Amino acid sequence: MCSTTPDNAAREGELPDPDYAGQGAVDSADGSEPQDMPPAPRIAIVGRPNVGKSTLLNRMVGSRVSIVEPTAGVTRDRVTVQARLATADGPRWFEVVDTGGIGIVDRDDLGPHVEGQVAAALSGAQLILFLVDVREGITPLDQEVAARLRGTEIPVLLVVNKCEGTDLEWDVDSFRRLGFHDGPFALSAQNGGGLSDLYDRIGELLPEAPEERPGRTPALKLAVVGRRNAGKSTLINRLAQEERMIVSEVPGTTRDAVDVLFERDGETLVAIDTAGVRKKSRIADAIEFYSEARSRKSIRRADVVILLFDATRPVSVLEKNLARYAIDHHKPLVLAANKFDLAGDLVPEDYREYLEAEFPGLAFSPMAFLSAQEGFGVEETLEVARSLGAQASLRVGTGELNRVLKRALEARVPGSSGYRVRVRYATQTDVCPPTFMLFVNDKKLIGKDYLRYLNNRLREELPFPDVPLRIVLRDSPRVELD
Repeated sequence: MCSTTPDNAAREGELPDPDYAGQGAVDSADGSEPQDMPPAPRIAIVGRPNVGKSTLLNRMVGSRVSIVEPTAGVTRDRVTVQARLATADGPRWFEVVDTGGIGIVDRDDLGPHVEGQVAAALSGAQLILFLVDVREGITPLDQEVAARLRGTEIPVLLVVNKCEGTDLEWDVDSFRRLGFHDGPFALSAQNGGGLSDLYDRIGELLPEAPEERPGRTPALKLAVVGRRNAGKSTLINRLAQEERMIVSEVPGTTRDAVDVLFERDGETLVAIDTAGVRKKSRIADAIEFYSEARSRKSIRRADVVILLFDATRPVSVLEKNLARYAIDHHKPLVLAANKFDLAGDLVPEDYREYLEAEFPGLAFSPMAFLSAQEGFGVEETLEVARSLGAQASLRVGTGELNRVLKRALEARVPGSSGYRVRVRYATQTDVCPPTFMLFVNDKKLIGKDYLRYLNNRLREELPFPDVPLRIVLRDSPRVELD
């Protein structure tokens, strides 16, 4: 289908691509899908809050994946990404997991949930990076983390972060008292210094790491967006068929945009869980600001967007803005009414009419009715999203396109304020979104209303009934429609 993902590699220095989220898999170098590739070994980054775990993950993957902000407990869910590390034996692929801080006292009382996500990350790891902060020295929480890790059979590397200066050698050595003798590896996750020795040791401990990126290209990326507490994480967990995201009645539990890979019918799909949006006037801190920015970026990099509503609450301007943002970026959109089991006597037909009135410009977007908590309607919603992805990937022949366009022009001539507007020729130039280039005598003479009319006609007569289309105008020599 639509998804492509750039190759990322990071060793030391600048992050190469701040807009790429780094999750997912890509095709092999020759363009073919990798077959029977060995899985990438998993590396879990653990430590107390605010030692730089998210910064280290971002550095390793070569992209700003996790939110980095000097507030303890920013990361709650476990964030898993693939990273290509330059080891002594050459570049190798690993799966790196960012976890919440062990021992966190969370302002929303989610500490036990965070600890559960940490435990899940450790249970599937082949290597643990125990991260500490050289500038704060050994703290009681460091000692608590060390005590937990001593009982594990998984290899543990002691990593001392924030070593930006050259006069900290004695402070680095003091961490040997924690009882881990593989290390300490002194580095600066912020600046990218000191990573080479760590990567070489990772390569020695995990020699089975593949040279080619494991996995297949995801067939579809689904961004699940909506207001806070609409049930986005519950839906993600249902799709993944595991407790992948923290679910709580506390609004705003999810902060990062987290990619979750899952399988259906032999295909790999990606569901992107996002932070719930709220009014700008009510954004309380930098964490919420970055969370909302990640949500909008998730829409931009998705193939299909599922806009999740709480059916027990009225539609707000927040949902309308999200829908408009998705359509402005030509993203296929599912209007999904969650918690429909709690909506009393409301029936789908009535709610459909209500949504059509609230979103008058989105009559082409399909609707879905579900309860992520109870599980009904979830697979049907997924199938609707997959059908939208398939539609957005289609191409039509130039002859068929121009015949449809000719009928549309005969039915309604573009207004020209005294000038004669001529649409000479059209061709489809791209998919995801379906993009059509129209060659005209003067593109300045065609207004937005007429483009909207052409969009609707193309959707009606071509196999794109439910997805937004993109029309590009170009001035052209005299090549007429047949």
